[in-house]
Amino acid sequence: MNKLKVAIVGSGNIGTDLMIKILRNATHLEMAVMVGIDPASDGLARAQRLGVATTYEGVEGLTRMDVFKDIDFVFDATSAGAHVKNDAFLRSIKPGIRLIDLTPAAIGPYCVPVVNLEQNLGQLNVNMVTCGGQATIPMVAAVSRVAKVHYAEIVASIASKSAGPGTRANIDEFTETTSKAIEVIGGAAKGKAIIVMNPAEPPLMMRDTVFVLSEAADQALVEASIVEMAAAVQAYVPGYRLKQKVQFDVIPEDAPLHIPGLGTFSGLKTSVFLEVEGAAHYLPAYAGNLDIMTSAALATAERMAQSMLNA
Repeated sequence: MNKLKVAIVGSGNIGTDLMIKILRNATHLEMAVMVGIDPASDGLARAQRLGVATTYEGVEGLTRMDVFKDIDFVFDATSAGAHVKNDAFLRSIKPGIRLIDLTPAAIGPYCVPVVNLEQNLGQLNVNMVTCGGQATIPMVAAVSRVAKVHYAEIVASIASKSAGPGTRANIDEFTETTSKAIEVIGGAAKGKAIIVMNPAEPPLMMRDTVFVLSEAADQALVEASIVEMAAAVQAYVPGYRLKQKVQFDVIPEDAPLHIPGLGTFSGLKTSVFLEVEGAAHYLPAYAGNLDIMTSAALATAERMAQSMLNA
């Protein structure tokens, strides 16, 4: 079967883990180039040991390589600010190239594979939101397909050790991008995102809490929708799971819930508790926050490549 060649920009933790996933698991993609800016990075060294071409001269170096003419996909695992420049530069040379954005830059539409990938197969740039978004937005969307969601709040707790320089430099973008995607993809009228970097030793696995306030709805239908959605995410993130049974609270009209700045609400409050264990391809198992990003990005590009090859 023909495969489409890909390059990864960013030789840090996320980029290196993604490279290993592509080499091990990709059906429609071929790992061609690892791009970095630090010649001494472990990611570039590992790529070389695995027989992958490398450059430490950034996207400029990539475009000077002979293989660039054959590259169909570029995964960008740098930072929000860098992605804006990388997209503009690469597109000025190769307008039709497809970028899978693993930063919070959000130049292209948000993409959460189980929710809206099929609607975005033809996009030239898709944004993978954030680790917290990939983990929690499916749960908000699961409630949304049963009842109108007024408000959704997510809390993503990750091990401090799993947050590299790129993650730490993009905390503001994380909260803004995730909050917006909760609304745009998840279907909430208002979304809020909080990230917690836990310094505990030994490091704790990624945990996510999702609070959804919706119209009154059949609790059994809501729970069934959530369980079905969790199984769909597990198809490409095996370590994704519900930590405990879905919890419900009925908020009566005569005792509404008050949310500062938003007003009062009644209806159904749904609480979902998640855990994400990483596959430990390159990163430790506790780094589920990074694993879910690389897994979602790979699933997105694989489906896009399949569509292109079958066209």
